[in-house]
This record gives sequence, structure tokens and C-alpha cells, in this order.
Amino acid sequence: MIVYHGGYCAVEKPVIRAVKNNKDFGQGFYCTELQAQADKWARRFDTPIVSVYEYRPPTAADVLAFADMTDDWLDFIVDCRSGKPHGYAIVEGAMANDQVWNYIADFIGGILTREQFWVLAKFKRPTHQIAFCVASALNCLEYLKSYEVRA
Repeated sequence: MIVYHGGYCAVEKPVIRAVKNNKDFGQGFYCTELQAQADKWARRFDTPIVSVYEYRPPTAADVLAFADMTDDWLDFIVDCRSGKPHGYAIVEGAMANDQVWNYIADFIGGILTREQFWVLAKFKRPTHQIAFCVASALNCLEYLKSYEVRA
């Protein structure tokens, strides 16, 4: 499988860096199988660069994949965004984009019920992310190339 990482420079040797903001699947190196989504991620920077990798999924049991947006997906994101650690090396599933994150925040705050969340959280287009959460998980990635995103 080919996956993409959008950023401000080529990343030939990915690392997991500590970040101050909690992400959907916790701390990790994030990629996507959707090239257009990686291009969008990269466009946040002055020099938008997408790094391309071959991803060979491991057979280990410490991989969590959400095939769909479900209550388990929602609860996992709420926990991760709240800073709760998990024990998975790799987590894959839909991304809670900015609009969906606002709904999650309202759900956490008790403004929305779970049912109201699901009514509002319908995506206009598919999203995808893979978080490599521990250093050993990065061994599943082989750097292929990078490119600059053009307007």
C-alpha cells in the first residue's frame, strides 16, 4: 500500500515527536492513503512537501483499524484527544477533521448527545489516517520519494 505524509519538508526517516496538542489517535507519525488529503495537509505550510512511502502492514496484534466511523471510533478519539494513552503500535481509520472535531468537543462537553453527534458528523468526502504510535511501527514504512505540492 502507498501512503503519504504532508508537511513542510521531505521526511526520509520518520520519527515520533512529542507534541503538545492531542491528536485523533494520540502521539505518532501520521500518514494517509489518500494523496489529495496529504496534499491538503502539506498546503498548510509555505513549502508544501508530501513524502511517499510503501506501507507493509504488520501481522502483530497491536494494530487497531477502524473500518468505519463507529461508537468505538468516537470513544477512542475522545480518549486520545483527552490525553489518555493507548497500547497500540498503529491505529488506522477515518480522520476527525476540524468540523467533526467541533462536534466531538460538543459531545465531550455534554452539549450534544451521541445520537446528535452522528447526525452532524456525516463526511462530505472520505478521510483516512494511519498513526504510527511507537518507533518500531515505523519499520513498516519504506521511503520512496517526496514532491512539492503545486497550486
